[in-house]
Formats: sequence, C-alpha cells, structure tokens
Amino acid sequence: MDTPSRIKQLRQQLGISRSALARKSGISLTYLNEIERGIKSPTEHTLRKLCSALGLSLAEFFAGDGQGEELPADVRRMIAIARQLTPRQRQLLLEVMEEWLANNQG
Repeated sequence: MDTPSRIKQLRQQLGISRSALARKSGISLTYLNEIERGIKSPTEHTLRKLCSALGLSLAEFFAGDGQGEELPADVRRMIAIARQLTPRQRQLLLEVMEEWLANNQG
C-alpha cells in the first residue's frame, strides 16, 4: 500500500484541506506535507492520529487498499462526527435514522 497516496486520497474524498487535517490531528502542516509527498514516513503513532482525524481506524485505513469495498466519503464523515457525540446523542441519532428508514420503506 502506498501510505502517502492513501492519506491524500482519504483527505481529498472528505474535502479536508491539508491545514485542517494537520490541525485536527495535532501534527504540523510541514510534516503532513512531507508525509503526503513521500518524503517522510509517518510513525504508527502519527498514522493513528491521522486516521482518527479522518474518522477511521488503522484497520479501516489499511482495508481500503483496493482489496475490498470502501465506505463512501459521506458515510465515513458521518462516522467521524458520530464518534464525537456522547453515547446518548448517538442513540438518539440512531433512533432518528431508523425512523427515517422505516417510514421510507413503504
């Protein structure tokens, strides 16, 4: 897997700028630029920070290497946002989504 390309691809799919990803992940913009250009390789810790900022796990990051089906960008973004909610907020959101689904299966 080409880690620099994968980071850039995911970032672009989510519509996140380099500076926003750097800020959200807590790494410097310079370092992120060097990672995306393949000049530097991220440590596991840095890659975990980037994945968290992109709303996915390390497993999801590596699973999307063309071996299997990837989640659409909007679904990954929903997951990233849901991870920031409280358990109660997630439960309420889930109930709303289930209600929408039940009402649209008509």
